[in-house]
Amino acid sequence: MKWLKGIFIVIGISILLGGGSFALYVLAYSEGETVGYEDGYSVGHEAGYSSGEQDGYEEGYSLGSTDGYDEGYEVGVEAGLGHGYTLKDPAYEEVITFLRQDKTDENRYIEDDYGVYVCSHFVRDVGNNAEEAGLRSAFVELRYSDGGHSIIAFDTIDEGLVYFDVQSDDRVRPVIGKRYYQCIEPEPGYYYTRPSYDDTIKDILVIW
Repeated sequence: MKWLKGIFIVIGISILLGGGSFALYVLAYSEGETVGYEDGYSVGHEAGYSSGEQDGYEEGYSLGSTDGYDEGYEVGVEAGLGHGYTLKDPAYEEVITFLRQDKTDENRYIEDDYGVYVCSHFVRDVGNNAEEAGLRSAFVELRYSDGGHSIIAFDTIDEGLVYFDVQSDDRVRPVIGKRYYQCIEPEPGYYYTRPSYDDTIKDILVIW
């Protein structure tokens, strides 16, 4: 019977050792899983956030830069900025057609106590209208001994630099030393008379 009792003792000890080992295994596994999860999550989170932040920055910068440039360009064009290269030097007939369609010459010349709208204002308005039509033009100042006059010019691709008096839309061929009224080419049936003041052209200033 002693040998039987010894067997039971050995079995009991084995069970105790086995149970203890299993308990230690479970405890160690649980602890290791928790630490591993926490460490892995922390490392993975930081790496993923850093990578995602970099990718997001690069993509966002690229899209933002492109969208910003496009939007800024459109706003700039609408505001009249950076659009000079969209203008062109017209053909002579394009200028004639434009001036016929433009109604600035119908405005009233005003130089009194009620306001001022003189030759330079006519040229300004025609120049703005030409710009809207995509035509490049120049503000031209003719200087006399006393005073002066403003007209407009276009550098045409077929007839070169041509001048017009926008108050009448007549073509002008200004020459230094010549009276201005003699430089105007009126429509058939019309003519210009000599003014009471000296309109001899002393200088021609072309401003693009």
